[in-house]
Amino acid sequence: MAKKRILLKIGSNTLTKETDQISRGKIEDIGRQIARLKDDYEFIIVSSGAIAAAKQFVKLEHNGEEINVKQALAAIGQPHLMRIFQENFRELGLFTAQCLLSYSDFEKSESKENIRNTINILVTNNFIPIINENDTVSTDEIQFGDNDKLAALTGALLQVDLLLIATNTDGIYTKTSIENENLVTIAHVSDINNLKKEISLEKSSHGTGGMQSKIEAATIAQNAAIETWIVNGLKDNFIIEALSGISNHTKISVP
Repeated sequence: MAKKRILLKIGSNTLTKETDQISRGKIEDIGRQIARLKDDYEFIIVSSGAIAAAKQFVKLEHNGEEINVKQALAAIGQPHLMRIFQENFRELGLFTAQCLLSYSDFEKSESKENIRNTINILVTNNFIPIINENDTVSTDEIQFGDNDKLAALTGALLQVDLLLIATNTDGIYTKTSIENENLVTIAHVSDINNLKKEISLEKSSHGTGGMQSKIEAATIAQNAAIETWIVNGLKDNFIIEALSGISNHTKISVP
């Protein structure tokens, strides 16, 4: 049987466990789950966190635009982020490869074909592609979507079976439950227009996305006939528990 292909998107708040530094324990938790699931699933990871990784080591002097500082931090932090992934995954018998992409890559047929071919070869040879936006040449992720859109575009290009977005909530909560401070997860929905009425426009502390960008990502995935799950990546075993149906999370299915 062919393995199911999962595009796992990990946001900065998940990777830092809502602190000011990358959590090796969280990356180990992700690797441990992938190692347990690798006989039945193949994983492609889109990971934020380069800027958060850099902030552990440096404080840059600058007189320029804040966005340029963030780009510089991303350039410093990306190798550190990959090293942490590589070290933790290697101890679990997992191999990683870095792929830096920009949104403009998805606008050219030749670039898209190159991305598809490269990542397929990596996955076939048991390497886990770890994708991030090339922040030194592109500012989209820094300004707007915390890699949610990049994950959806990549998932659509690679025809994955599931887009799994790890965030810091148990999926999307109903607006009423947020107002009442008694949070209730929307378990399943196919009409994204109805879902848009429920979301908060607030953005997360480390990430730049918030739920708005996740809805936009789910729309891209849905148009490519891919289901999106929004899960709580702060919890241990969040991938396994979501796949086993024992966690609270939001499934956005294809109509």
